[in-house]
Amino acid sequence: MSTTVTRPFHNPSARSWRAEPLRDSPIDFHRSVPGYGPTPLKHVPAIAQSLGVGKVFVKDESDRFGLPAFKILGASYSIARVLSDRLGETETLSIEALRERLRAARGLSLIAATDGNHGRAVAHVAALLDTPSTIYVPPWVSDAAKAAILSEGAELVELDLPYDDVVAHAAAHAGEQAVLIQDTSWKGYEDVPQWIVDGYTTMLEEVDAQLAELGLEAPDLVVAPAGVGSFAQSVVRHYRSLQHTPALLIAEPDTAASVTTALHTGRVVPVPTGDTVMTGLNCGTVSEIAWPTLRDGADVSITVTDDQTLSAVAELTSLGVDSGPCGAATLAALRAAAEDQGLHRALGLGPDVVVVLLSTEGTTANPKGVR
Repeated sequence: MSTTVTRPFHNPSARSWRAEPLRDSPIDFHRSVPGYGPTPLKHVPAIAQSLGVGKVFVKDESDRFGLPAFKILGASYSIARVLSDRLGETETLSIEALRERLRAARGLSLIAATDGNHGRAVAHVAALLDTPSTIYVPPWVSDAAKAAILSEGAELVELDLPYDDVVAHAAAHAGEQAVLIQDTSWKGYEDVPQWIVDGYTTMLEEVDAQLAELGLEAPDLVVAPAGVGSFAQSVVRHYRSLQHTPALLIAEPDTAASVTTALHTGRVVPVPTGDTVMTGLNCGTVSEIAWPTLRDGADVSITVTDDQTLSAVAELTSLGVDSGPCGAATLAALRAAAEDQGLHRALGLGPDVVVVLLSTEGTTANPKGVR
């Protein structure tokens, strides 16, 4: 384990780094999933006024395919990609086509480790496919989150282990018939985590289209939460592949500062984690495939406390936005950065700036954080 570093990190060359655009189109696949529709991009002028910026929008992921979090975007796309490959297909099959093919194949099941939303998303997609699933969880996952996973028809296995060890346990139980769907990567396990990252791009394409409908060319600052870094990787890659390159701010708990510590250290190092209301961000090791993108393309990484995040949950609730702690961490991070003179300048905050906060979950996705 490494010593945790919680002071903010700033990369002054981040906006000069460029990423290759994604070749595939996950949004085309997502349109084949029952219940697809863009989630709201909500304008919150009160926050903009209090921060002295032009406009602030919140991408509200409290109801994505009937689930209270964004994770199903990555889970569904990665499952479709890996199962299509297992079935010998070169193209990504739709949910309906996969379900029909799996009835004939039989025997395949899905497994995952989770601290909440990812596992429920995997279980939900498994149910859509009429396929068994087994979800492994660490002990701190709330009863409500475990009940939600069970409601999708999954087998739930609780292990008295840290999250990283739960992931290792799930990986050890994967095989030819049990397909591991995990949102972190290690040597030899890169394809599925990368497809998960790719799947998150749908949310960002929706944001771009929604801003365009409002007559806004692009955001000037995008704020994303980070656990293992997979979602943040998707955000950085997407916005570093466009002509307009906004500032990118990464938010994570001060009790699980794996991204911030890695950026200060210059390499991925495991850090100890503690109890936090941001349970979905309570991860001690950055995903190996996320690391180069975060290292080179993120402007600022900042840590936030539970108190800051719960205050942000309450503020967003008062403005009619359903945001759980992992999602509201972005507002907490924006406020913390705005109060730091150096970060205020680094992020280019000012009266004409358009800010997008990516709120990745609703309050019902993480009841532990609401009190």
